[in-house]
Amino acid sequence: MTMQTKKTPDTEELTVRLGYSFAHPELLQGALTHPSLAGLRPRKKGVVPYERLEFLGDRVLGLVIAEWLYIKYPEATEGEMAKRHAALVNREALRRVALEIGLGQYLRLARGEDAGAARKNLATLPDAMEALLGALYLDGGLNAAAAFIHRYWQNDIAIEETPADPKTSLQEWAQGHSLPLPQYKVLEHSGPAHAPKFVIEASVKGYPPAVAEGNSKRAAQKAAAETLLTQVTGKT
Repeated sequence: MTMQTKKTPDTEELTVRLGYSFAHPELLQGALTHPSLAGLRPRKKGVVPYERLEFLGDRVLGLVIAEWLYIKYPEATEGEMAKRHAALVNREALRRVALEIGLGQYLRLARGEDAGAARKNLATLPDAMEALLGALYLDGGLNAAAAFIHRYWQNDIAIEETPADPKTSLQEWAQGHSLPLPQYKVLEHSGPAHAPKFVIEASVKGYPPAVAEGNSKRAAQKAAAETLLTQVTGKT
């Protein structure tokens, strides 16, 4: 018995947002097929598994952003480019673009999944975005993938100064005040695998801790660090 999929919108509107029409639609189909469904039914000929596309898309994004930074900031040091690169290829950046193009609504999920949560989940959307980039690359080459990346990452790459990660800023603040490094403690971990919830407590010796939640441990730690940093510095 095969598991049915949740009904999803037609992908024609998605291709408009992508600015690209696939010569091999099965690649797009593979990128949109969540692992919850991919392992439950026979794979159609030509459909590349979601996880393999995700692996490829991660490398494509890294290369395109690296070259873009190299050209755009000719005076930047390796360290400066590395910081910018990390901020532009992380899961938060991928999720932002996925939300902008409405990628979640096109994901093909098994009926056993909590569709609403999976389509919006922090862990799902970045992976799907990488899979889509992999599909673009296989169908149209690096130029097709780069055109999409340049279109949707152009505002972020144009920022003159990359904001510091809240965890890094909090650590630097603590060190500047001769305090031990900040500590992070998981207070709660709940929810299904495709839609987890983490509640994290961030603390610095001598100061009241801050608590925040997120859809991943890293996201919750960053949120808690940002809240604590605001508390200890008095900034809003």
